Amino acid sequence: MSTETRAAPLYCPYCGEENLRPHADAHTAWECHACARVFTVRFTGLLARKGVSR
Repeated sequence: MSTETRAAPLYCPYCGEENLRPHADAHTAWECHACARVFTVRFTGLLARKGVSR
């Protein structure tokens, strides 16, 4: 996955509104125009599931 491409969140994790825009100061931050919060969404990793073979 390229670091230049960002997946857009569909809604604000705080208020649930969909009026989101990329935040100008940080490449990975989003701003919600409904509740005036700035947040980031980051993928951390996958959980190891017991009994699932790969």
